[in-house]
Amino acid sequence: MMSKKILIIQTAFLGDAILTLPLIQKAAEKYPASQIDVVSIPSTEIIFRSSPFVNNVIVLDKKGKHRSLFKLFGFASEIKKQKYDLLLSPHRSFRTSLIVLFSGIKNTVGFDKSSFSFVYKNKVKYNYKFHEVRRNLSLLNNGIDEWKIFPQINITEEVKFKVKDIIAKNNNRQIICIAPGSVWKTKMYPQEYYHSIIEFLVKKNFYVYLIGGKEDEVLCSNLKKNFSESVAVTAGNFNPIETIELLKNSKLLICNDSAPTHMGVTVNIPVLTLYCSTIKDFGFYPYNNSSSWLSFDDLKCKPCGIHGREKCPVSTFACGYNLTPAIVIQRILQMLNL
Repeated sequence: MMSKKILIIQTAFLGDAILTLPLIQKAAEKYPASQIDVVSIPSTEIIFRSSPFVNNVIVLDKKGKHRSLFKLFGFASEIKKQKYDLLLSPHRSFRTSLIVLFSGIKNTVGFDKSSFSFVYKNKVKYNYKFHEVRRNLSLLNNGIDEWKIFPQINITEEVKFKVKDIIAKNNNRQIICIAPGSVWKTKMYPQEYYHSIIEFLVKKNFYVYLIGGKEDEVLCSNLKKNFSESVAVTAGNFNPIETIELLKNSKLLICNDSAPTHMGVTVNIPVLTLYCSTIKDFGFYPYNNSSSWLSFDDLKCKPCGIHGREKCPVSTFACGYNLTPAIVIQRILQMLNL
């Protein structure tokens, strides 16, 4: 098959970037010897640069230097000069559609639910019943059934050494990672509940790492306050690739419906995802066989939105508080065979 210059646009959050990696891998398989470039945002650039299938990453700083429409048109003009043969866009935003419109690329594929979907030459049905990985793969082939693909990421020796050095300080205790943060407040399992779970794990002699981004550092530090030598915080100190390497060494990851779920699946470890305001059926659940999820769904107000919200619209946050630590601990025991 003739090689192509392929552009993939994914300018959403970290979790969405990770869930796009299987699409990139399959595109490389379908079009061998092709050049695959990715448009990303600054915070996810490292994910795409770590993929062995990506040639170039073009950063769209949509909150900075590319914020205005004028700058966006300039960005699209630079894309046009590259003369790509094929564009695939799992991202459905208005901004992305504008880039597609002015990119000059003739063969473009996007979802029918995209903003301004008319800009795409080929539109694919956005199937709400599919997992996000399978939805993304449908941009290449609507009939893909074997969609449970583990993303491949290159890890440098420097990263491996940094993580190994950190782990060496816990006296070889078994590791469990917890990611308590989220971009959306109503996706976050209650902090006091996470505290109870950490307390239980420490009593079971596990070493707990609290992981996340820079924005999660204060939350993780607050959770660590009452624990001395059995809990460490990597949020704000580890980048996503370093966190993925840490997860490789973990017995279990406990997290919200957020990016760490997909980081855990990347290295095929057991992941326990806790759904508060969202639900598994939105298609962002951990799909490896060793993983599980919990959700209290007997609520008329749930789900209150696909992305979560800044605060509970009915001021009860029952979706989080009804999923008690006892329920979560019981599932942890099952997953660890304790």
